[in-house]
Amino acid sequence: MLILGGQKSTASGILSQGRSRATYVTELIIHVPTGRPLVLLSSPTQAIGFANFRRGVTSRCIDAMADSFTLPLRPIPEKRDRPDTLPVEIAQINNQWGSFREVNEDVLRNKIVEEEEKDGLDEVDESDQDGSDLDSTERLEQLYKRRAEITQFAMQAHMETMFALDFVSLLLSKQAPRQAETSMSAFLKQVAPLGSLNAEVVNPPPKPESKTKDISAVSRGWRIQNFNAAANKLLQAASRLETEVASETRYWNEVLAVKDKGWKVSRLPSEKQSLGVQYGFLEATPVFRDRGLASLRRAEDGALLLDEGLIPSKARFVRVRVIQNGRLSGSSKPTRSTFNGNETIEDRILQARDTVYEEELFHELVREARAIASFGVTTRQNLIQIPASDDLEILLDLVDTDEDTPEPEHDISQQQTSLAEGLAHTIRILLAYAHRQNLRRRTLLPLPLTPKTRSVPENQLIRPALAYIQHMSHVRWLQSLLKDLFGVLQSAGLEPPAYTSRVFSTARRQTSPAPAVETLVGQFLTPLLSTFNGKISTPRGSFSIAIHTNLSLPPFGTSFDVSFIMPKYPDLESPGKLSHREEVEAAITHLLLLDVVSTVSSNGGLPQPESDKDETKGTWEAIYPQHGELLIPSKSEKRKKMKIALSRHELSLEIYTVRCIDGTGRGHWELPSYHSMPHTWKPSPTAGSPKQSSLMDCVLTEVSRS
Repeated sequence: MLILGGQKSTASGILSQGRSRATYVTELIIHVPTGRPLVLLSSPTQAIGFANFRRGVTSRCIDAMADSFTLPLRPIPEKRDRPDTLPVEIAQINNQWGSFREVNEDVLRNKIVEEEEKDGLDEVDESDQDGSDLDSTERLEQLYKRRAEITQFAMQAHMETMFALDFVSLLLSKQAPRQAETSMSAFLKQVAPLGSLNAEVVNPPPKPESKTKDISAVSRGWRIQNFNAAANKLLQAASRLETEVASETRYWNEVLAVKDKGWKVSRLPSEKQSLGVQYGFLEATPVFRDRGLASLRRAEDGALLLDEGLIPSKARFVRVRVIQNGRLSGSSKPTRSTFNGNETIEDRILQARDTVYEEELFHELVREARAIASFGVTTRQNLIQIPASDDLEILLDLVDTDEDTPEPEHDISQQQTSLAEGLAHTIRILLAYAHRQNLRRRTLLPLPLTPKTRSVPENQLIRPALAYIQHMSHVRWLQSLLKDLFGVLQSAGLEPPAYTSRVFSTARRQTSPAPAVETLVGQFLTPLLSTFNGKISTPRGSFSIAIHTNLSLPPFGTSFDVSFIMPKYPDLESPGKLSHREEVEAAITHLLLLDVVSTVSSNGGLPQPESDKDETKGTWEAIYPQHGELLIPSKSEKRKKMKIALSRHELSLEIYTVRCIDGTGRGHWELPSYHSMPHTWKPSPTAGSPKQSSLMDCVLTEVSRS
């Protein structure tokens, strides 16, 4: 709505316009206290034409309404039939008389007197009432007449406004036909085409020369200023573009250098507009596989930067320590040294790859350690404890590469350090082998779908190394046992049995065309086997010991398969599989004891003449070989009995005099012979000790004395 008019004049009009531009006035109230009207129109477009003839309309309104009065065009409101409500009456009384507290009898009496006096004056003026009635009739007629004139003036103003609007719309249709067409009436659209009316300036007034010079100077100054600003912006854009080109060139050169060195460069899945480098392993655990992709950001100078959010701040590695007899005797070192701030982008990528690989390695080690807790493996926060053998314990933990841990040099041994380094390289190789196996499984046909979820087994990283250490521990123990026993036999003058050993003698057959490296690692994951085969002094006698170690499949642990061949004792059965070292030591010692008893019984007699060949005098006979007891048969009551005891520490021999028939007497019936002394042979005689006679010499001596 647009307001046009002078001061202290009000007029309101509600104009409604349809599609046919038919406009009419529904309500108009004009109050003219000073004689100048105020016109309110319904739209700005209608006010455009009204401004051209405002003066004419204003003058005619002033002539018609010389007196100041209020002329409503609404119907006279009807009086209400029912009286006002009580709240309204109370409000009227308060407005007229004030508060009820101020109303008293004297005030009411005074008011009654004033009304009576006023009524008296009204009666005097009743004679003049007829004249006033006549004036009101004429005034009413004059009111209707002026109302009609105002309505006529309003309609005329509306029509003139519409004519002005059509004129302006037709004039604007030359430059903006679509906008002007919306404000044109339907009649004008029919009789006059769009753009048929135009306006031009004809014979403009001449401008003074000084003004022309000023305009020219100002225009030149503005042009020069704009040219300078444009030149500065172009120079700044050129320098910025040159810097950007140099930065982009350096960035892409470094990206190509990274790609040429074998790293995989691709777009980031989450940011299609950014590049990333794949330094992790695609066959790793999903958590570490996602961490193996870092974005390649560009610095301000174009240098290549790795995303700091994914790259670990410090390089870390899995440290292997060997504890022997409760003391630290060996420790592994980090595979790659740390950088001192001068590293290149490739060094950063290598450090990130190694750190992620070490973290995945320790994660898999913890998973496997929890699965083999029955072997005595324990986990504590960032530490894994593995009891490898009787006096050997292995510790695994994840530490920073720059962590400086003081180690006592006097307790560090080269052998245990080599063991720690070898174990560290082994678990890393086994993790790489697990990645290769994951890739091989992904290339095979998928297994049929089942309602049960297939569990993902833990990678074998600790078990193969632990099996190897335990197997070597058992092999060395057996070698030490045989060395001690054979040393005892050799010190007694007996020829120890000859044996051959084959450590890790399990034969492997390559069933698939796998690479040689995978085949070699696959053999390390299979159960371990070592064999010891030898022949004893007994004719056609032999022994065989096989050591089996398996920590991957049940039955877990190490077993010893001990078997004997003793033709002289056909009732002797091989012990078979044994699980404890004490049982194995007892079985081997018993076998060698039987071999010694057999040797003594075969070679422990004197040559006899032809006439005494039917007698058994002078020959040791094994009566209880399992106990190492031999007897010289004799017709007299006194008989000599030999007791042989063998252990890994010594070989003892005792001679007794037996006073019973079968030689099994005990107590006071079996007493040591007065001319016999116990003989003991140990594997390592002390230096300077007199040379001791052999076992066979002692046996022959006793035979000759009998």
